[in-house]
Amino acid sequence: MAEDVNTVETQIVDGADKKARQIPRNQNKPSTSNQEVIKIQAWWRGTLVRRTLLHAVIRALIIQRWWKHILTKLMERRRRTALETFTRKEWAAVKLQSWIRMWRIRRRYCRLLNAVRIIQAYWRCHSCASQGFIKGQYRVTANQLHLELEILLGSGPCIVTECIPLPIKQ
Repeated sequence: MAEDVNTVETQIVDGADKKARQIPRNQNKPSTSNQEVIKIQAWWRGTLVRRTLLHAVIRALIIQRWWKHILTKLMERRRRTALETFTRKEWAAVKLQSWIRMWRIRRRYCRLLNAVRIIQAYWRCHSCASQGFIKGQYRVTANQLHLELEILLGSGPCIVTECIPLPIKQ
């Protein structure tokens, strides 16, 4: 039964004589030497070590990827902040330049408008004097209208005297 299958080393529980008893081996199984067992054990232990190292490498890669992702996010946030700061400064500079340009153009426009008003005032005053002024007298008689006009222009007075006959109905 169990004695036929394998070589079994047994120990006596009482312990007085610890003698190994060997059971005859099955003749069909190939015998394995101590060297072959050591090679198989070394291969298995190497496989376990390689598996452990592979898991350690995979975990290290996961941590490295996570850390690179965090650094990328941090750099992106810094870049965005720097870009927003730059944009805000540029916008402020452009706004200031446009206000200064507007102020200069408005000041120039106000000066020009003031000059136009002064020129218009002098021209209107001059125009009144040059357009002239009419002063006259008239007198009506029975059959005539005597008209005497004095026209003052910028160059000098002009006097016009006229007698216009009136049509009388008979």
